Amino acid sequence: METDMEPKQNVTSPRVMRMSDATWKTGLCASSIHDLVSRGLFPRPFQLVPGGRAVGWLEDDIDRWIYSRKAASKQEAV
Repeated sequence: METDMEPKQNVTSPRVMRMSDATWKTGLCASSIHDLVSRGLFPRPFQLVPGGRAVGWLEDDIDRWIYSRKAASKQEAV
């Protein structure tokens, strides 16, 4: 039984990143991200509001993409 005195588990909420966040995090410009998305080489953003224009990515998806690029670059160097 949990009381107010017991610590709660540290669960973080997923963070939605907009294009400006994605460019900062990856170091890529927006046009490069658009190009990679169109070629299926970068995660596809999702609509934030049904029928709206605003889109974003989950930060975890971008993090996984960054780590996959790091792993791929190590393979390419061999």
